Amino acid sequence: MTDLEGRMTGGETTPDGEGVALTGLPHSAAMGMRLVSTGKGEATLMLPYSEALVGDVATGVLGGGAITALLDTCCGTAVFVAGDKGIASTATLDLRIDYMRPATPGRAVQAHAECYRVTRSVAFVRAVAWTETRDRPVATASAAFILERKPEKEKTA
Repeated sequence: MTDLEGRMTGGETTPDGEGVALTGLPHSAAMGMRLVSTGKGEATLMLPYSEALVGDVATGVLGGGAITALLDTCCGTAVFVAGDKGIASTATLDLRIDYMRPATPGRAVQAHAECYRVTRSVAFVRAVAWTETRDRPVATASAAFILERKPEKEKTA
């Protein structure tokens, strides 16, 4: 487990073994988001289905805000694992989401993000969210994050 994963999760695996609860991020913890995996510049998160997040009670479809929060959090996580040790914090500068279809009621939503470019002050990310298969997306995202840099002496830590 990386230092970032430890800070985000506290290292607590969920009882069902599907990821690690994002207890270090209050909004993510409240929604039940889970960290599934990270790699260099990539992150996969999961949002379990919850009636509390339903946007249309007649159909049971999750609200768009829940999908937005999942994609935004996934994109930010990908920035932190991109390998640039000089990043102290990030903030969403721009987030575009294209909703393609409703998430399947009763199913968890997965999201995968890739940070494909990091400059001195901005990181660029693309992501996809799905329920059944990744090639049948619920939504896609394109994002830019502003970066706050650590002081020079802290970059090696």
